[in-house]
Amino acid sequence: MAKFSFIDLFSGIGGFRLGLQRNGGECIGFSEINKDAIDFYCENFGDDRSENLGNITKIENLPQHDLLTAGVPCQSWSIAGKNLGFEDDRGQLWNDTIYLLNKSRPKAFIFENVKGIQDPRNRDAFKYILNRIKEAGYFAKWFLINSHDYGLPQNRIRVYIIGFKDKRYLDSFKLPDKPLNGHKLFQHLEDLPKPQFKKKKINPTILFGKNVPFSRTKFQKKDELNDFFLFNDIRNGHSTIHSWDLKETTEREKEICYLLLTNRRKKKYGPFDGNPLSLEHFKEIDSSISKLEIDELCTKTIFKEVDYVYEINNIETNVFTGEEFLILEHSIGNRLHIKDLKNSPELKKNKIKFSRVLKKLIQKKCLSPIEIRYDFKNSKISSGIDGINRIYLPNSEVFSTLVASDTNDFIATENIFASDPEEFKSLFLNKIVKQKKFRKIKKTEALVIQGFDDEFNLPNERSRWMKLIGNSVSVPVIDYLAKSIVETGVFED
Repeated sequence: MAKFSFIDLFSGIGGFRLGLQRNGGECIGFSEINKDAIDFYCENFGDDRSENLGNITKIENLPQHDLLTAGVPCQSWSIAGKNLGFEDDRGQLWNDTIYLLNKSRPKAFIFENVKGIQDPRNRDAFKYILNRIKEAGYFAKWFLINSHDYGLPQNRIRVYIIGFKDKRYLDSFKLPDKPLNGHKLFQHLEDLPKPQFKKKKINPTILFGKNVPFSRTKFQKKDELNDFFLFNDIRNGHSTIHSWDLKETTEREKEICYLLLTNRRKKKYGPFDGNPLSLEHFKEIDSSISKLEIDELCTKTIFKEVDYVYEINNIETNVFTGEEFLILEHSIGNRLHIKDLKNSPELKKNKIKFSRVLKKLIQKKCLSPIEIRYDFKNSKISSGIDGINRIYLPNSEVFSTLVASDTNDFIATENIFASDPEEFKSLFLNKIVKQKKFRKIKKTEALVIQGFDDEFNLPNERSRWMKLIGNSVSVPVIDYLAKSIVETGVFED
């Protein structure tokens, strides 16, 4: 096996390092600024803290090395973040990374980032990154890789950019073959029961009605019951749990909830993927709906009131902060529409939480709501209901993507078997939810899900270890990519 040296930028806890060392790599330097990451990187690898190259923005030169790695901070490009790209300081770290690539001239590199960096809305920024790499004299290809395809029970899709200084090595580079997987969560995680049944095939029309979807994820088959339940009021399906399934509601109230669910995405009610509806909108759909019924759903915290349009008053007699003035600049005449604030790139760029500023303007008697609409209280797809986003069954092939901010996803500690969607949902609510037969993943399990040894040392506090693991790369993916890079012969010259 060819030996090679590498430098580990944005090293985190060392996911890149573990994968590279398995393939003949020797780490000759790492760069990290997070104290926890530095402490546990050094503890697990036996490095001295003085070996840390420090803040990448202040590094002028790197030691000579064969391979450069970088998991550039991804919040700027993430769907879970603000999606600001180069408008955020963390997006600018790409420039620092490529500057050091150009200056140090290693034989090859591996860069990693979130899937969102290649989304259409980030197309220009991603092209800029690839062009900068080309201008630095490197030949590169990028790949979308799911950690599940390389042996992990995690649905984690990331962009990997592989590059070489010499084009012939890029030409001979091949993405590693995917190993046979077929593993289930109960085989990887602790104390989960092995299912005593085989999943039954079900006619897709029973699951979806006449409109069977064309595209399903690889983990959701159109002729099988799902291996997870989604807690969500703004989507629907045979394994979706709504707040009106969990709270005491009448059949009439359930009908009104479904009316909002099935109409809020229609463009006639607004420009967004989900729009609140006014009482008049509800009456257009069903003239018998009363305000009393809507108010009762608000009382049950299933619906919430949304101030949708404001009238502007008392402008001349008030003094405004910069944030308040920026909000008021979005008005048309003496009207301020919420949709215009949600669509504003300027507010996103300046990280202004307009709901907080609106409260201050209302207190100053500058704004008064003139159009009230109604939406689900749980109107964010990632927030779930009552702190639960998903519950996975032990038979699932995957767990959710581990993220630094932790996840509201859980593991069921019991199995259920059903032959139709209604029985499936009823069993889940009565046997799993009401009996509280579910839990969060443990630290050792999170390590396994990312491909680390379960004895890898990390802090005990959940928020700390989750941040470190969620920010890491999946070790087996780096292992397989490193093998393929070594096989090109790039380190034999």
